[in-house]
Amino acid sequence: MLRQLPAITDPNLLVGISTGDDAAVYKMRDDMAIVSTVDFFPPIVDDPFRFGEIAATNALSDVYAMGGKPIIALNIVGFPVDLPHEILGEILRGGAAKAEEAGVLIVGGHTVDDAEPKYGMAVTGVVCPGAQVTNAGAHPGDALILTKPIGTGIITTAGKQERVSADTLERAVGVMGELNRKASEAMMSVGVNACVDITGFGLLGHLRLIAEGSGVGAQVHVSNVPVIEGVPELLDMGIAPGGTHRNLESLGGIVDWRDDISEQTQILLADAQTSGGLLMAVAPTKLDALLDALSDAGVQTRAVIGEITERSADTPAISVVP
Repeated sequence: MLRQLPAITDPNLLVGISTGDDAAVYKMRDDMAIVSTVDFFPPIVDDPFRFGEIAATNALSDVYAMGGKPIIALNIVGFPVDLPHEILGEILRGGAAKAEEAGVLIVGGHTVDDAEPKYGMAVTGVVCPGAQVTNAGAHPGDALILTKPIGTGIITTAGKQERVSADTLERAVGVMGELNRKASEAMMSVGVNACVDITGFGLLGHLRLIAEGSGVGAQVHVSNVPVIEGVPELLDMGIAPGGTHRNLESLGGIVDWRDDISEQTQILLADAQTSGGLLMAVAPTKLDALLDALSDAGVQTRAVIGEITERSADTPAISVVP
């Protein structure tokens, strides 16, 4: 579909759609570029306030992944006219709470009548031109760092089916509601070669964007990937969202599953996340400094899950090993 759109050649557009990055970056002057993004989706948890928090956190993450600082946001709302307005008020209150935590001003928005509630934000941030971090800068030898555990898609699906414990669901909600601001600030203080936030395409789907955008390969060590407690038991019950299965299908020919990686593990690595962590590719000489910076910033998850590799045209982009 995007091939039908005219090509953009504006020299001030530093990052557009060609690399599948999280946000656009447009140079305004030599010392400032704007970072622009939008994201919204239907409720994934029952509590409207927590849904608002998660949706706002997710939208802000696109700016953080680019190394930008979000400054203003516009609410985007689809809401049925026959639902109590108090529910929408709680959704907006949750979004406002996260915006305030991030130091972001909500300056307006737009609402339409919709049969299914939806909420999100259009976010504008700033970054110094040339300092932005994209999908397309990874180099062979870079270490891959992940800053949140995965499994939110599986847990929220189990929640909709009422097949998950309250503790496991609360852990997922906590992960999804955690801003990526501290991780982004640590990343920018050290300097990394590439970054993406892990959302709907799953861990491997977003790693694929880095690999293809950078012209490299990648290897993931399953044993190093952080997973939310309770997810393996849900996988044993056969629970996973439809989007996760579609993600896995799309990875055919892209991933080399080494040493009989189980089907459950494959599903997990393709699980469609909401408001996941940052996946960073960092030069090995900066790895320790980045891990220290993340620790000092209070980022709880800072897992070294693999590395960037050389890639030849006739090999899969990603290999997954135990």
